[in-house]
Amino acid sequence: MKIVFLDRDTLSPQTTLRRPTFEHTLQVYGRTAPYEVAARIADAEILIVNKVRLTPELLAAAPKLRMVAVAATGTDNVDIAACAAKDIVVSNIRNYAVVTVPEHTFALIFALRRSIVAYRDAVRAGRWQQAKQFCFFDYPIRALHGATLGVIGEGVLGSAVAEMGRALGMRVLLSAHKGRSDMGTPYTPFEDVLAQSDVITLHCPLTPATRNMIGAPEFALMKRRPLLINTARGGLVDEYSVGSALEAGQISGAAFDVVSVEPPPLDHPFMALLDRPDFLLTPHVAWASDEAAQGLADQLIDNIEAFVRGAPVNLVRPHTV
Repeated sequence: MKIVFLDRDTLSPQTTLRRPTFEHTLQVYGRTAPYEVAARIADAEILIVNKVRLTPELLAAAPKLRMVAVAATGTDNVDIAACAAKDIVVSNIRNYAVVTVPEHTFALIFALRRSIVAYRDAVRAGRWQQAKQFCFFDYPIRALHGATLGVIGEGVLGSAVAEMGRALGMRVLLSAHKGRSDMGTPYTPFEDVLAQSDVITLHCPLTPATRNMIGAPEFALMKRRPLLINTARGGLVDEYSVGSALEAGQISGAAFDVVSVEPPPLDHPFMALLDRPDFLLTPHVAWASDEAAQGLADQLIDNIEAFVRGAPVNLVRPHTV
């Protein structure tokens, strides 16, 4: 059975990818450009991808393909409906980042809430010596204890972030994405979470229902000037509206680990915000602790072996909403 991995470089070099136990050949590519995909998957039976985009046209060029094993949780780069139409099984990775993503989320929250980077840069620029006393107060420092944390997303990551927030003494509000009205207790309506939260953190998949779910109208509802944190998926926020929201004081800070185009081009609106003390951008690494990356790689091979045994797991099906 031929397995092709199109973008191995999306996993760190120290991550070990064990060989499946069944008889196979494995072709590994570090990166694959869009124009290279069709030729590389032409005779693949199992395809491993992380971020390479698979369109119906590309899938049609792989007549032997039986499985797409996504080396990530998000699958918006794969046309799931086209796979289903061709009886191609799609699996993804589940629950491997339940520690590392919440930790990174709170690293960003702490950094902004206490102006860590701004103070670090000020010290490096000589501001402490200029102050001529034991401290200075150029940037805001706010406690998290007693603040309200709005968690948008009903999955395992959102639940883990909520648990961390409660451990820090925060009041936690849970909400599904905009437009959901069928959640009931303990969920709070989306618009109420926007209005009441001091920190808003996103933990939703990217679907047609969640794309650009936060933009100018939603920023206008944020009465408490919250921090906005996105360690989930690029595209959940209208990225062109973030700078305006910061300038207008509708939010007190924003931190993103994900962007709709990765890496962002130099003219992306986020690149113009990098010198602001109230904005942070990290390169999609919330998931990437050594421990989590190894867990991902192990589960990836587990998924493939389960498929070959005839008992596939972690199946991804077309969205019905």
